[in-house]
Amino acid sequence: MSHGPEELLDHLESPRGRGHCPHDAFTGAAGGAACGDLIRVSLATDPDSADARIVDAGFDASGCGATVAAGSATVAMLHGRSLLGAACIGASEIAAELGGLSAAKRHAAELAADALHRALGGAARQRSARAPLQGRTLVAMSGGVDSAVAALLVAREGGEAVAVTLELWSDPENDGDLSCCSAQAVRGARELAHGMGMPHLSIDLRAEFRAGVVDGWLSDHALGLTPNPCVRCNGHVRLDAMIDLADRLGCDLLATGHYARVHAPDADERAGQPLLRMAADERKDQSYVLAALAPESLARLCFPLGEMQKPQVREVAEGAGLAVARRRDSQDLCFLAGTRHGHFLERHAGLVRRPGPILDLEGTVLGEHPGAHAFTVGQRHGLGIGSTAPLFVLSTDVSANTVTVGSRERLLTSAIEARDVTLRRDASCVDAVRVRSHGARLPCSLPRALGAGSHAQMQIELQSPAERTAPGQIACLYSGDVVAGYATIAA
Repeated sequence: MSHGPEELLDHLESPRGRGHCPHDAFTGAAGGAACGDLIRVSLATDPDSADARIVDAGFDASGCGATVAAGSATVAMLHGRSLLGAACIGASEIAAELGGLSAAKRHAAELAADALHRALGGAARQRSARAPLQGRTLVAMSGGVDSAVAALLVAREGGEAVAVTLELWSDPENDGDLSCCSAQAVRGARELAHGMGMPHLSIDLRAEFRAGVVDGWLSDHALGLTPNPCVRCNGHVRLDAMIDLADRLGCDLLATGHYARVHAPDADERAGQPLLRMAADERKDQSYVLAALAPESLARLCFPLGEMQKPQVREVAEGAGLAVARRRDSQDLCFLAGTRHGHFLERHAGLVRRPGPILDLEGTVLGEHPGAHAFTVGQRHGLGIGSTAPLFVLSTDVSANTVTVGSRERLLTSAIEARDVTLRRDASCVDAVRVRSHGARLPCSLPRALGAGSHAQMQIELQSPAERTAPGQIACLYSGDVVAGYATIAA
């Protein structure tokens, strides 16, 4: 159907569904004080239809006329569509429904798409679960090259790919372009998925992420620990939410762009218990941050990049003409995204500057620090004291507000104390441990009497002395290249 400028005028003069909110509606909103434009989109689905058919919709908007027209166009496009059919509507489709928008007015279509997809996300999370549809896969998309290529590979297998992006954190002080879970990242991932011909859903998981990841990270720092939030997020928040969504959408599998593999159990292993395996590209391997995934979750996961090298992934992206082919990988924690570590702790946990002494092992004061909570075991830079030989943080005490430093040799240890232990296999099979996400696997052994299951504490014996790692970090346990368990490093 051809559209002309009269389409925009028609939606301005006779907006469809303005001021209407259906009964039992799912609602999404976008915009705010920064731009002055606000829009709300509400929709209702048929609870008895297999594809969550949209039976009613409405919107409300304030601000410029283009925003009102975009809301009207969105409502007009929704009626009679399935949930996944509506998930194919983005800013480009809304702009086209209005006969095209100038660059200055396209912002209205983007806001309408944001509001629509927040409503669709709510509907998808709360609709009743459907029977699995063979060949339908949910693909986690962050907007980066890895998840884009994972989605592309799933689609090339001939099945139906449905993309999902999680909005985990929103902070005006963050650099949204550096975050893989911001509102900007969600919009970018949606455009990427639509460009690949896939429906895209965005899920607002900000409350769960704050409660399940960020709050614990903040409280651990207040106790003088150095936690790894990515392990907690992947193991207990992010992937669990997407597997639940996969169930509700009738998807067999959840595919992600992580560099990892799934190890199927051998005949002599515990039946039905898949394990996590390292990626073929050990430099990019992400088994450490996925260590807390339960076997039942792994049974629903696939990692299309697990056998690939990073350069191959970029080549596939370039060959497919994906705009993200050369996009740099994110390096920071997603909720920091350009915000200074200390500033984040001050704003969100009240951990303000509290000067205290930097001590050597004899208790001699060598200098002053701004707060013991801001330092971690093994840290070398940022001490602000001169020395003839490099000094490293050996320990911190947030109660006494002291930081103790010494030579690198003082960091070396032959044993690691661990707590909150989870073993997927008997301890006798463990032969290595990794204590940093991209650190070396250190040859080790565990007390052989420990069987598979949960244990309060244990000691990890290293074959050769290695630098101690900060309390609160994760010790990922391996049997060859297979993750056999994990634990938290104790003080």
